[in-house]
Amino acid sequence: MAQSIFITSAEGHSGKSTVALGVLDALSHATPRVGVFRAIARSTAEPDYVLEMLLDHDGVQLPYEDCIGVTYDDVRQNPDAALATIVERYKAVEAQCDAVVILGSDYTDVGSPAELGYNARIAANLGAPVLLVLGGRSAQTQTRPEQLGSSLPRTAAEMGKIADLALAELAHGRAELFAVVANRAEQSEAEATIAAIRRSVETALGPGKRVPVWAIPEDRFLVAPSMRGIMRSVGGELLAGDPERLTREALAVVVAGMSMVNVLPRLLEGAVLVIAADRAEVLLAALLANASGTFPSISGIVLNGGFDLPEPVMRLLDGLGSNVPIVTTELGTYETAARIMSTRGRLAADSQRRYDTALALFEQSVDTDELLEAFGVARATVVTPLMFEFQLIERARARRKRIVLPEGDDDRVLRAAATVLKRGIADLTILGEPFEVRARAVELGIDIQAAEVLSPLDAVHVQKFAAEYARLRAHKGVTVAQAADTVTDVSYFGTMMVHFGLADGMVSGAAHTTAHTIRPAFEIIKTAPGVSVVSSVFLMALADRVLVYGDCAVIPDPTSGQLADIAISSAATAAQFGIEPRIAMLSYSTGESGSGAEVEKVRDATAIVRSRAPELLVEGPIQYDAAADAAVAAAKMPGSDVAGRATVFIFPDLNTGNNTYKAVQRSAGAVAIGPVLQGLNKPINDLSRGALVDDIVNTIAITAIQAQGE
Repeated sequence: MAQSIFITSAEGHSGKSTVALGVLDALSHATPRVGVFRAIARSTAEPDYVLEMLLDHDGVQLPYEDCIGVTYDDVRQNPDAALATIVERYKAVEAQCDAVVILGSDYTDVGSPAELGYNARIAANLGAPVLLVLGGRSAQTQTRPEQLGSSLPRTAAEMGKIADLALAELAHGRAELFAVVANRAEQSEAEATIAAIRRSVETALGPGKRVPVWAIPEDRFLVAPSMRGIMRSVGGELLAGDPERLTREALAVVVAGMSMVNVLPRLLEGAVLVIAADRAEVLLAALLANASGTFPSISGIVLNGGFDLPEPVMRLLDGLGSNVPIVTTELGTYETAARIMSTRGRLAADSQRRYDTALALFEQSVDTDELLEAFGVARATVVTPLMFEFQLIERARARRKRIVLPEGDDDRVLRAAATVLKRGIADLTILGEPFEVRARAVELGIDIQAAEVLSPLDAVHVQKFAAEYARLRAHKGVTVAQAADTVTDVSYFGTMMVHFGLADGMVSGAAHTTAHTIRPAFEIIKTAPGVSVVSSVFLMALADRVLVYGDCAVIPDPTSGQLADIAISSAATAAQFGIEPRIAMLSYSTGESGSGAEVEKVRDATAIVRSRAPELLVEGPIQYDAAADAAVAAAKMPGSDVAGRATVFIFPDLNTGNNTYKAVQRSAGAVAIGPVLQGLNKPINDLSRGALVDDIVNTIAITAIQAQGE
């Protein structure tokens, strides 16, 4: 039977979806089969966006329809029958999972006390302990336009009183308390709030009874409404601008009812401007101010009143090519502003910034080890791709390193950088013109403020790097003047940063070829002592384990000596990532069964590995099936320490390795992480030009871990 946890709150707008996401993420890193269940759906008219977001998590593999209990109408008509249906539908989900996150209702229908009581009944009947979420903010929304989406904070004493009432309701419903989270708590009141809630828990459960209590602080980007949410609230349509920028948060509202000269000084960073549609001069001034870089960057514009813009103005807008979303609404100025002020931010899967922020806040505020221990979930011996990726992030985060990203003009790199910084995976230096890089990040609605942004044309660095590059390449006749031209190339500039210790590693290749990325490393970083060649591995995350494939990306036809180098380097890389190295030197024959030049090359390479690194477990030549399958190994190579349980697979040439990793990736659904370069003095890693944001994040984490071992 699956372990389950029921997440509910004492009132609406507590932000329990943030807590649910954090709990789900923590569970998915500890156990392979995690499920989600929504006891009472928000609506039947449209999909439940919170459930959709949770189901979109990589650790969940369940269809939406199976994860809904009942609707509010069902509960109203017959609460007992609805409860029976919830139990029945939950049991179907539970049977498919090791752990289930159950989400309570959202207080969109009935009164708070009755709803919490019904949630307690559900939890008791499902046998799921309750994680109670208490809102650290009152229901009263801030009236200050520069604090859009925020509300008034509660004191520790007020939080204690709310906890008293909620715990009494849970006890009345016979629900078991698992933990309490004070969400959106005032940072300065966090310790006092936790203490007040703990007193309430002791009063409710009796002396000596303790449950975990955590406090998660307010974050303005999580509570601020997105431009898409504002467009929905005012019943508007997108007239112009980039639709992707509708995910950007609006942090303030400015009603631009004055003349242009008086509106401009009142612009606020991240504001949404409300402009009457017949004030075209104010609209154009706002767009020009946003593009100038001398005024705060705005999130969007709402044109109210329902007036059509004149054709010359529309032509001018087209010519300006602004990405700022311009929304039109039929509403008047007052109602438009009022609806914007009452629009609440919501955590949704379409905003990576919100998603990263929510996870980062949870990880920083909640002791996930304590959570998992209290939940009774032990770390599984099976390692899924998601679990392995999390292990990479955990290890990178443990000793943060600085990684340089040369491709600051690539949106994927900037998005990945925002995730890396928010999750605390590594410190970053991004190459590019600072104003352009930061302005693009603002346009994308992402936060890279914590990154260093450095121009590859920076005179001080260019002078220093040119002198060193000329020294290193003097045997090739390179002069300082020639070197000065070379080191302004982003790959050379980034590599020189690693060489001088200004960065611990480099990740590039999203917009450049492999040769362009690694050639500077060959010239400047060079190979590590005792290593003759630079090679690569892919970390192949299968459904239940992680294997190492080498070399699938660099050396076309290695000699026996080079093959031995690849094997030894690959074993070291495997150990660096927590994989016990058992090396299979692959060939088309096993043991002494075959002959020929290719087999002899592998046989010689195996002998060299045994001579140079006798501590390593290595077998070869060996066929893939004998290396991977215990039954085949028992027949072909009985008694081997490697056959049937190999973890490091060394391919005889690039053609075989590259095709095999892609075949396994596509046919077995494996996640191929890499290529990871090995053999260099300092870590430099190459990205595929088709790399996704997650690929870049993983490669940065891998590079940081490699740097930890330097």
